[in-house]
Amino acid sequence: MKNIWWLLYNIFVMPLLYLGFRVARLFNQKIRSGFDRRRVQNSFLKKEVQLLDKSKKMIWFHSASLGEFEQAKPIIAKLKAEKDVNILVTFFSPSGYSNSRKYPYADLIAYIPFDFYKTVNEFLDIVNPDVVLFMRYDIWPNLVWALGNKDIKTMIVDATMLKNSNRKLPVIKNFHISLYKCFSNFLTVSIEDAKSFLDFEIPKTKIEAVGDTRFDRVYQKSLQAKSKKLFRDGLFDGKKIFLFGSSWEEDENIIFPAFEKLVKNNKDVVMIVAPHEPTILHIEQIENYFANKERTIRFSSKNNYSGERVVIIDSIGILLTLYYYADVAYVGGSFKQGIHNVLEPAVYGIPVIFGPKINGSIEANELVKRGASQIVRNTNEAHSVLNKLFSNDEFKTELGLKASAYVNKNLGASEKIFSEIEKYL
Repeated sequence: MKNIWWLLYNIFVMPLLYLGFRVARLFNQKIRSGFDRRRVQNSFLKKEVQLLDKSKKMIWFHSASLGEFEQAKPIIAKLKAEKDVNILVTFFSPSGYSNSRKYPYADLIAYIPFDFYKTVNEFLDIVNPDVVLFMRYDIWPNLVWALGNKDIKTMIVDATMLKNSNRKLPVIKNFHISLYKCFSNFLTVSIEDAKSFLDFEIPKTKIEAVGDTRFDRVYQKSLQAKSKKLFRDGLFDGKKIFLFGSSWEEDENIIFPAFEKLVKNNKDVVMIVAPHEPTILHIEQIENYFANKERTIRFSSKNNYSGERVVIIDSIGILLTLYYYADVAYVGGSFKQGIHNVLEPAVYGIPVIFGPKINGSIEANELVKRGASQIVRNTNEAHSVLNKLFSNDEFKTELGLKASAYVNKNLGASEKIFSEIEKYL
């Protein structure tokens, strides 16, 4: 059956995908940069590989984008600290590739090659990996089949599989069975995910629930955050900080009026707003909303801070560190397409609130179940919860302790994954 899937994929699917990329590159600069780099990167890789110590094992981590790569970082850091290995990192997305070019623990950084049979085999001959780890889900058929043919140890890490996943639909399921036979290990986030993978005729010995490395990553970054100085010491003395993270307009329509009501009776509360997309237009919209209501200041002007009630973050990449300063956090996206990362504030042991769209987040649901977070569905609910959190220290501390306990209980996935990799070194 594998041969049939190979023919169908290479005769029909992959040519159409490639054509789609060629068309998309004409209209999207990011796609164009990734497409053009892939066409020439083998020549660069050959030169870069020559500079490496060939006596070391080559461990290859593939991530679809920057988010998945964050989950790989704790494993890579541990490998580099305890094993003398070469690390190859690849991405599908241009943003992941461009934003990780200076990652210090990678010996090689590249795009995953076009998934043509000849192209992936040329790529494998150049990099010659000993172990390959796919983070979560971004697997490509020709590459996976080639890894299986070469008997290269291959894992899916932080793997998830819903009980009713579309991958289990007739025909599609058979296709995935042909892919999953090529993998050495399936290291899943939960026991439920592990059980669900059994539907693909995978031997139980290849599947293990080890947890989610996202917990390890946010914990590592929280320790680093304590040494960073985003604000000068004493800037917010006597203040309580409400961190509004990853805000969308839909969130702001609920939370901003609630904050206005809150500060009428809580004069010492300061709100730090970190827009999901801190464009000039979005920042100006926030400033206009609070005009004649509350004084605002942009993060880039923080040295001029003089008691403004609203601080607007006009830079990117600092949100997890910002949560370090917070007494209470709201995580955005939960009134739009879906909630953002709730572990980033929870790791600091602070209460986390959010809107109703959390079905896609196991972590958000778990925090609610454990009493560490509360859902707000409108402005009145948001004001009520915020007022209670900022006026009742015992209640605020209780929720915060439950949040940090949830994170701490789930640490250690990186160590378990490292142990599995170590078996092949």
